[in-house]
Formats: sequence, C-alpha cells, structure tokens
Amino acid sequence: MAQNKKRIHNKILSQPVCFGTKLSPTLPHHFTPHAADCFYAPSFAMAESEASSYPPIDPTNFDLIIVGTGLPESILAAAASAVGKTVLHLDPNSFYGSHFATLSLTDLTSHLNSHSLPAPPPPPSTSGSGDSDYAVVDLVQDPIYSDIEIEWHGSEDETSKMREDSRKFNIDLGGPRALFCADSCIDLLLKSGAEQYLEFKGVDASLVYEPNGGGLANVPDSRGAIFRDKNLSLKEKNQLMRFFKLVQQHLGGGGDQSDGGGEGQKISEEDLDSSFVSFLDKMRLPPKIKSILLYAIAMLDFDQDNSEVCKDFLKTKDGIDRLALYSSSVGRFPNAPGALIYPIYGEGELPQAFCRRAAVKGCIYVLRMPVTSLLMDKVTGCYKGVRLVSGQDLYSHQLILDPSFVIPSPLSSSLADFPREKIQLLSQRELKGMVARGICITRSSIKPDLLNCSVVYPPRSLSPEQVMSVRALQIGSNLAVCPAGTFILYFSTVCNDADEGKKLLKAAMNALLKPVVSVNSGSIPVVQSDNENVQPIVLWNAFYIQKVFKGKFDSMTSAPTPDGNLNYTDILDATEKLFSQMYPDQAFFPKTETPEDTMDENGVIMES
Repeated sequence: MAQNKKRIHNKILSQPVCFGTKLSPTLPHHFTPHAADCFYAPSFAMAESEASSYPPIDPTNFDLIIVGTGLPESILAAAASAVGKTVLHLDPNSFYGSHFATLSLTDLTSHLNSHSLPAPPPPPSTSGSGDSDYAVVDLVQDPIYSDIEIEWHGSEDETSKMREDSRKFNIDLGGPRALFCADSCIDLLLKSGAEQYLEFKGVDASLVYEPNGGGLANVPDSRGAIFRDKNLSLKEKNQLMRFFKLVQQHLGGGGDQSDGGGEGQKISEEDLDSSFVSFLDKMRLPPKIKSILLYAIAMLDFDQDNSEVCKDFLKTKDGIDRLALYSSSVGRFPNAPGALIYPIYGEGELPQAFCRRAAVKGCIYVLRMPVTSLLMDKVTGCYKGVRLVSGQDLYSHQLILDPSFVIPSPLSSSLADFPREKIQLLSQRELKGMVARGICITRSSIKPDLLNCSVVYPPRSLSPEQVMSVRALQIGSNLAVCPAGTFILYFSTVCNDADEGKKLLKAAMNALLKPVVSVNSGSIPVVQSDNENVQPIVLWNAFYIQKVFKGKFDSMTSAPTPDGNLNYTDILDATEKLFSQMYPDQAFFPKTETPEDTMDENGVIMES
C-alpha cells in the first residue's frame, strides 16, 4: 500500500536561539515569532522585590494559558496555535518537557529528589490587578514521584568521570519509550510539521526474555525472522506462519468468515469480540508463541491467563490491530531494521518540536515562571485567569494545567464564601495507577552485537509469581544520549504498590546485568541467564515510582502524565480528545498551504 510520507530532516539541530533550531535545555525562553531573540528568565525562587523587577508579560489576555511543557501540553499548544488561538505557554522548570523531559545525569537526580518531596505551603498571595471580583485560589505542586533510590556502583575513577561528564548523558524521565514506525505519533509529526525539528534512528532489534534463564531471543516479527529463528522448532515456525497468514487474510477484507484455514478467510465476529487469549487458545498455539504474540508484539501488561490479576482482557479485534501496527512498522523506513525508532538526543526532543511549531504560529513561551494561584469569579466560581510568582495577573478563556498542580488543604480563610462544589471540582484528579521505572548506566551492551534494542519480559518469565510484563529499552551512544563506551538501559512495569514494582524491576535488571542491585528478601527470585561471562556491569542505577493521572476536561483542563506503555498512542488519543472537547468546531492540525509548512521531499529519511 502506498505510503503518504514526508521527509524527516536529518540535520543536527544545535543552535539555542533561532526558530527551527534546538531549544537549549539550559536557556530559559520568553519569545514570540516576532521577537525570537527576546529571552525572559525569572528565577524559580524569587523574592517579591526581585519579581517586580522583571518586565510584565504582554499581552495579558489569551484564548488559552498552558502550564507545563510536557508532550500533551506541547501538542495542545501547537494545535491551538495552528487554528489561530492566542496561547501563552508557561513552565516552572528551567527546561522543556516536564514529565516527558530528557535531562542530564545530575539534573535528573536533582529533579527526582525535588519533585518527590511534599509541596511546601503556598506563599501569601500578592495583590495583582486588585480586581475584587476575583477569588484567589492558591496552587501547589503535588509530587508524582516517590520511593526514589539512586546508587553509584562504578569505581571511584568511573564515578568521578561520570559526574564530570554529566551533561553528556541525556536521560529520559519517562522511559522506556519509543515510536512504532507506523503508529499515530509518526502521522501526527508529519501532519503538524514538527518532524522537521527531529531526527531518528532505528532500534536495532526487539528481544524477548525466555523463562528459566533462557536469555534473550529475537522477536519473530516477519517471515524472514521466523525462518531464521533458531529458538523456534519447525512446528512452532509453521504455526506462527499460519497464524500471521490468517491475520493478513482477515485484514485484506476478502473471503468468508469461517473457522477453517482456506484462502480469503476472515475471523468471525464472535471471535473478534472474544478475548484475544481465548482466540489464541482456539488456534491451538503453544504457550511460547502465545507469550510472544501477547506481550512482545501486542505489548500487554497483565497476565492474560490469570483472571484474578488481569485488569483488562484485550479483545481479539484490538489484538489484531496491535499485530497489524507491529507488522506494518517493520521495514517501513529504509534504515530502521525493526518496528521501533527513537529520537536522537532522547524523548525530550518530541515536546520541544511541538513547542517550536507553536512558537512559529504565535505562541509565547516563558520558562522558570511558576503559577501560584488561580483567579476565580466570586459569584459564578468560573475560572478567569492565573497569578504568576511575579505577582502579575493573566487572563484566558481556558487553562491547561500540568497534572501535578493541586489546590492545598485547608483552604485560605479568604475563600470561606467561595462555592464549595467548585473547589471540589478543581481538586479532582483521576489516578489511573502507578508505574515503576528503573534506569541503569552500563559499561557494555546486553548483547555484544547490538547498540539499541528493546526487551520484553512476559509474565512468568522471571518467576512463576510474576503477573505483569516488564519492558526494557537499551540506547547507545550513537543516539547522542551517553558517552561512547556506555549504554542507558530503561525498565518499567505497571504496579499496584511501590514494593511490588521495584522488586520486579530489580529481578529484571539482575537477570541481564551483573547483579549489583540487591533484591530484598521476600522478593521475586533472580534467574540468571547462561551468559554470565558477558553480563554488563552497572555503573549507576535509579528506581522510582510514578503516579499515572488521566487527563480531565473542564474550563481548567488537566493533561495526562506518562503512562506505562512503550509508545505514545494512548497519550496522543487522550490529547486529541481533550482538544476536540476544548474546540469542538476546530480541526486538529488543519492542513495548511503556507510556505513554512511545505516540504519538498516525499520520502522519510532516517539517520543511517
């Protein structure tokens, strides 16, 4: 099928000032498309006398104010700017990306530690415009990270060298994360024009961890990969090939619905509406093949064979869609050998790319500018604006807040007459769950011939008690995220509590790496692979728990946090839904014909 593709520019974007170039994470910005060289950098912690010395933001009225430069917020800023809305984009941090940021080694440590502490009480609200029609509702940031462990394991010289080279590490706060070559994130980058600010490389291989210390095996994700796979028997290869053929025939749209294996076969509606795991059982696929399909290709979290722990059984029709996404991703781009690609310099480049697009369309950006309060109509209780730490009041029709912002309790005595139901509505955040995340810096690759690879540990691959998948992603120096000779390895798993999640991550790490990470008694036992002589040595590691909040729509919209998925599909779907709720009559990135949006080439070029 012909692909409607555009070129992804492969130039290195490294200058800190001009539009269309890399926004330096160390330089805060306050800029408009008409004054790209105007930078405004209020200190994060400023005294009232210092705050008043900074020039005010002008104008003071906007269609939309956004607080936080995470990926959903940045996409919404670019989408709203593209349809002519006036947008002010603020961030209390000194860098772009919020919870989707890519940070240096020391910055990551500082950020995790500072954002895991309880929020301090808000400072007394300074008078802004003096309009007595508005009630001032204080805001604080409630940490979404907890249970942080950071350890150094290298020699004294290695540790000293890593600290010295801290800024040579670009570490994702919300990893592991990658893009399928055919998923909606690629389409959105092309549709929005943000692709011109990004550069990608292919992830060399997708691996699956085999039970009982079997080590790593390639995911058989194509006809050639199936026949080359030495870990599959001839019978298993034939079974997998027949199943993939059935899926292709079903997606092709021809033939009758039946249970047979004839040409043009389609999967019945009854089967499509059943659980995917029961359909695979009906196809008489062996456990090994089922595990690969469910967890390494369809990327499911919970053990689908365990009805007591599985929170969400995937339907067959959705499972087929996931297989189709994976299959269509393999080989889509010339220099991407597998299904996944990763942005050079890290995940934080994605929100920066959308911020650039928003800025070109007129969005104003100010970093290091905390929002301290909401301005609410005293009579109706409706949102009217925000108050900055500088004391300035700004007004907008709608507001998007970083999900870490909350209203402290108890409320100020000045709000005694404010409608209680409005306060309760403002305080609501929908907690979806938690994700345990781990990061390792290693001295060598988990497979000697691979720089970049993804790994899935299916349920029960580490121990019989394991009921959740673990995902891992190794990124090497060729993606400009670490010095030569080192690798960054990300791990994640969804969890119900911190101890459960961290124990599982430590077991996954110790199964592949030299076991310097201690596993407490009562945890999942560690099953070592047979290749202990080539196991990488861990120089540094971090563990932490991240809360997952769902986006919420109101006059004050809350953006979603990073979830436990490997790709961005669910986050992008939630973001587009929020935009359609905010602006139901506007297109999400309408097609434009202006020169700045016109690309000359029509093929996607990946960095080789």
